[in-house]
Amino acid sequence: LPVTGVDDNLIDWNASRKLTWDDFKGKPDLTSPNVALTNSSINVEFGYNNKMLTHSIKCRFNKTLSWVKVKNDYILKHEQGHFDLAEAHARELHKKLLEYRFNNQTVNKDLNRIYDKVMKEHVNAQEQYDLQTDHSLDSVKQKQWDSKISAMLKEYEPYADYR
Repeated sequence: LPVTGVDDNLIDWNASRKLTWDDFKGKPDLTSPNVALTNSSINVEFGYNNKMLTHSIKCRFNKTLSWVKVKNDYILKHEQGHFDLAEAHARELHKKLLEYRFNNQTVNKDLNRIYDKVMKEHVNAQEQYDLQTDHSLDSVKQKQWDSKISAMLKEYEPYADYR
């Protein structure tokens, strides 16, 4: 018997597994001006002893918290862009954690600072993406962002091994 649970609602980011409208299982927010909403998250777990840091990162799409009112390929590509932006920032976080020089005295503060900085950039990028593309309606800006997101994924490609 297959085991079902919360993980059925989460999709790990994968270059060869693009989002489909079937992944958007949430109930649409009828008060929202958005025609679709992508809920993605970057989670990190830390472990360390007095000499070394280990970490594990997950970049996931949440099916039950993501919804759609209008379905077309163009909007779906925009929503994929949100998920891809999250992946780029997960890779950036991995890079910064690998570069971190372990300090037993300040490790908690250091990790929080690194995480907060990358998450702030991530939230800002997500907001700018919607603002500048007018939620995908500005096709010229959308193309620019598609290129920008692609470039970010490529830049951080060496850090895609965080899983």
